Amino acid sequence: MTRIRYFLALVLALVCAADLRAQAPAADGPVYVAYYWRAKPGQIAAYNEYIQTTAEKIDEDARKTGVFEEVVTVTPSQMGTSAAIADWTHLRIFKLRNRAAAEALGKGLDAATIRMVPDEAQRKRNAERSATLRDFVRQEFWTALR
Repeated sequence: MTRIRYFLALVLALVCAADLRAQAPAADGPVYVAYYWRAKPGQIAAYNEYIQTTAEKIDEDARKTGVFEEVVTVTPSQMGTSAAIADWTHLRIFKLRNRAAAEALGKGLDAATIRMVPDEAQRKRNAERSATLRDFVRQEFWTALR
């Protein structure tokens, strides 16, 4: 009887451990960092242009140096209901190798910015311009379901 209890307790512990491991995000799997932005009123076209002419160049440099694997910028579709997404106009999703890479994303993008825009005064003008075009909404970290 004692052996059966011991065996059942061991099986239960293993099942619980496996369940917890399945629920926890993998530390070594891909991580997605999502930045939600809202273009200021009347500035959607100008913000789109800023992303295409300024941000994408910096992103490409960062990607080439291994800061992240890929990035995509999406905007809400006019199809269906938009009430659930009314708080943002642009969503930029960065795919990274793992959690450590996600934690280093900001520093990597900053370093790419300095490489691509070495003139500090120009970086300041770019930052001021982006502030007139958009507002930060939120940042989220996602992992893939395996």
